[in-house]
Amino acid sequence: MKACIFATVYIWVIFSGVVLPPAVVVCDFPTALTLHRAIPLKDRVELSQLVAHDRARHGRLLQSIDGVVDFPVMGTYNPYRVGLYYTNVQLGSPAKEFNVQIDTGSDVLWVGCSGCDGCPTTTGLQDVQLNTFDPSSSSTASVITCSDKRCNMGAQYADALCDNSSNCAYQFQYGDGSATQGYYVSDVFHLDTVVGNTQTYNNSAKILFGVSQTGDLTKTDRAVDGIFGLGQQSMSVVTQLSSQGITPAAFSHCLRGDDNGGGILVFGSIVEPGMVYTPLVPSQPHYNLNLQSISVNGQALSIDSSVFSTSPTTGTIIDSGTTLAYLAEGAYDPFVNAISAAVSQNVRPLLSRGNSCYLITSSVNDVFPEVTLHFAGGASMVLRPQDYLLEQNSIAGAAVWCMGFQKIDGQGMTILGDLVLKDKIVVYDLANQRIGWVNYDCKFTIRKCLNKYRLKHEHLHQYRATKQQQPFQESYSHDNSN
Repeated sequence: MKACIFATVYIWVIFSGVVLPPAVVVCDFPTALTLHRAIPLKDRVELSQLVAHDRARHGRLLQSIDGVVDFPVMGTYNPYRVGLYYTNVQLGSPAKEFNVQIDTGSDVLWVGCSGCDGCPTTTGLQDVQLNTFDPSSSSTASVITCSDKRCNMGAQYADALCDNSSNCAYQFQYGDGSATQGYYVSDVFHLDTVVGNTQTYNNSAKILFGVSQTGDLTKTDRAVDGIFGLGQQSMSVVTQLSSQGITPAAFSHCLRGDDNGGGILVFGSIVEPGMVYTPLVPSQPHYNLNLQSISVNGQALSIDSSVFSTSPTTGTIIDSGTTLAYLAEGAYDPFVNAISAAVSQNVRPLLSRGNSCYLITSSVNDVFPEVTLHFAGGASMVLRPQDYLLEQNSIAGAAVWCMGFQKIDGQGMTILGDLVLKDKIVVYDLANQRIGWVNYDCKFTIRKCLNKYRLKHEHLHQYRATKQQQPFQESYSHDNSN
């Protein structure tokens, strides 16, 4: 039997299952963006492959400080074999569907242009057909020129530049030697907004996005159509839609960590009991958090607090485009040593291609300790063993689990990727400059109800009156059953 708590609420608009304008809580997800995992977790991948992909990406993240834009390479170094998440968006008139990688570490939504030189044309992903965007085939598309003020805003963050044809362009050079370039267009981003379970509204909006003309993107085993950059700069879809009053300045995701993968992406904030928040570090190009300390089995590790300090080349970043997780060099050895000491009587340690691994004959949850990351504002992130370990294979019937947290040699960066972010509701509240999370089994339906007082008093000023529809009364349930 489903346990429901009924409440009467006032609703303005819902996009992808998110109530708008303030959308601080989600009531239903009938049209929320569905996330897919390119390859299930049960398909084991060598840890060295995951590390190689992530380290190439981190070279881009770190170089972006000096003017090289961080941007994931789609279809180039086979990132989808390592299980990244992607979703579907519809662009243009008539609407055309594109599969794009979810990436909180970059700002720009881009897809391949028809005739792109070097962009992938085939993919090894099951049930995925690659598409390209042709502005001349869309009745609502227009090319953005350098005189457009939005191009000038993008140029402030190295997301845009002007080429010889006076079009607003982009050129992303990556730390691993690959590159892509193209230009920006304005066209319709289709949003089907739903109220309740039956009423649907078209609340589509025009946005800027990129179409790539060239790219060193030749490895196509796990290629998709492009990137869905969800950063917080001016070119981000989240920023564009919220500035128009179409959606809140927030988005949330729940990445399913079991063998089936998948999850959900929502434009708006999900409210769940137990949610904690920590402030974003201001004036940073990524989603930087102030990590203060780490504890293992409730015991704080002896790590100098300066190891986690934020600067142009140090700090803690949340990045859904990273597969594993990475600790600053000064924190890595104390962390691994504490884990190894806690399990020394129950496991057999071994090295696999330089990685710390453990031979286990019982349940990993029964043997390994709980890890807690402590952030500014009193927020803590509790990690289960499967949030910091990665199962690799077995030897004589015993499971081999390896350390999923890696070290970036010579760097003071801590990067929390999908290994940590999975099985959590994560809220990126840009309006209030904070990140929130709570552990959650993402295979369950997430149904929450509006708090009409927050609707009226906390967020209403963020939205233009011209975008608001007349409210009406409806009832919804709070359902945590499957």
